[in-house]
Amino acid sequence: MYDFANSGYTTVVITAVFNAYFVSVIAGNAPWATFAWTATLSVSYAVILLTGPILGAYADLRAAKKRLLVLTTAGCVIATALLAFTGPGTLAIAVVLLVFSNFCFGSGENLIAAFLPELAQGESLGRVSGWGWSLGYLGGLLTLGLCLGYVTWAQAHGQEPQQFVPVTMLITAAIFALASLPTFWVLRERTRPTPIAAGENLVRATFARLAQTLRQAARYRDLARFLVCIVFYQAGIQTVIALAAIYAEQALGFTTKDTIALILVVNVTAAAGAFAFGNIQDRLGHVRTIAITLVLWIATTLIAWSASESGLFWVAANLAGLCLGYLSPADRHAEFFGLWGLAVKLSSILGPITYGSVTWMTEGNHRLAMLATGGYFVAGLLLLAGIDVPRGRHAAERSWQS
Repeated sequence: MYDFANSGYTTVVITAVFNAYFVSVIAGNAPWATFAWTATLSVSYAVILLTGPILGAYADLRAAKKRLLVLTTAGCVIATALLAFTGPGTLAIAVVLLVFSNFCFGSGENLIAAFLPELAQGESLGRVSGWGWSLGYLGGLLTLGLCLGYVTWAQAHGQEPQQFVPVTMLITAAIFALASLPTFWVLRERTRPTPIAAGENLVRATFARLAQTLRQAARYRDLARFLVCIVFYQAGIQTVIALAAIYAEQALGFTTKDTIALILVVNVTAAAGAFAFGNIQDRLGHVRTIAITLVLWIATTLIAWSASESGLFWVAANLAGLCLGYLSPADRHAEFFGLWGLAVKLSSILGPITYGSVTWMTEGNHRLAMLATGGYFVAGLLLLAGIDVPRGRHAAERSWQS
């Protein structure tokens, strides 16, 4: 249920509504407006990346996962509600609220994921994770659908974005707060506090373990290459997630209603893509299926770059939805999830800031920024081509046997 509760935040605030509002209204469509948005996101992801291991270690040490989850959820809900009071002339306040809300959201994601091993074991772990992913889609669709209904009504009555976007922030915050209550009612802290050894530094020990994990991954050439591949192609994906609505409004003149409807349909397409590519993976294997999706991503960015009217962009957006559905984390193995999460956080910093920098340096050329985004998918495809799956599996088996 927690995935159902929190998905509206990313769908409405990061992907569909507030991002475009931030650029056009809060930052006043200044040449640096998109860069300001991407820099704000990058700072928040960097904070999550740096504090995540410490927060996780503290939660284990004090058996405080649930308490911290309550705090981060409350923080995200309150900060999202406060975004309703931002508008022209409130750039600094909006930046602070965005960094804080996204930090709380990301930290909550890490904390809820830490409960998974307590709730499921073995093959059921992936199944439970898949349920959460599916519920997340439903939650995002519900929140976005309610926002679309309100925005449609508001625009029909002649309201401007400064009037109706703040209400969508309140809708998102309210759904997050109410839908998260069953999680806190049912979820139990099953672990016990762990005593820390005398003289041990928690922060140093946490990052030492992280460094050891990365060194172990580097021993396996194909795994290391795959992780770098993930950083590149996820940089492209995270850029699309954070900036598609901005691109639609700035390059193609979409209204807020148009953008919400687009993202709503893309979410449905993504669910279909997850099913379709799952069947393809069963026949072709994981690496080949990723290669197909990356080729489609490259085609998507080229179509979006060349689109001069909304119809062609709708084609590109739904093609992106199909690819998003497959390249979701629902089917990752538990042992790999930590490294996968680290790669995605790095990509969340790298991809959007690249897009924002291009628009800033070119005085608002969003089409060139979209073309640059396609470069990440090309790099991911080239890296993927050098991965030898049998060799990587053999190396892992030898390590296991020794």
